[in-house]
Amino acid sequence: MRRLILIGALLLLPALAHATDTIPWNTLSPEEREMLKPFAEHWSELPAERQERLRQGLKRWQQMSPEERERAHERFKRWQQMSPEARARARERYEHFKKLPPAEQERLRQRHEWFKQLPPAERERLREQWRKMTPEERERQRQNWTKP
Repeated sequence: MRRLILIGALLLLPALAHATDTIPWNTLSPEEREMLKPFAEHWSELPAERQERLRQGLKRWQQMSPEERERAHERFKRWQQMSPEARARARERYEHFKKLPPAEQERLRQRHEWFKQLPPAERERLREQWRKMTPEERERQRQNWTKP
């Protein structure tokens, strides 16, 4: 019997720890509660980490200009329209990017900005050229991009 009580207590510890780490809904500011209203019903069930990420995201949103908010909204719509496989690939690429040295990340950001500044017809030409490459040709091209 003692053993069952001990096992039960051990099984409850993670749930108890989770409960003490979470942010009670009533401690949120009225503005936070209003903006996070879609999560209200299940707020207490969310892990503390998720609650904190939502609060931080809300703070970033509040600091954005109307133009930044519009761009963020468009990116979110594109994300929602992606297939699960495409989302998984995007997450993998992002994780790979985060592991790169800061100098390499910056170089890739600059390369991306350069690409965005090209005329639409030139960007499409380069995309088409990329699509026609074999995997080996693409890898050689990537290697050329990583050279300083």
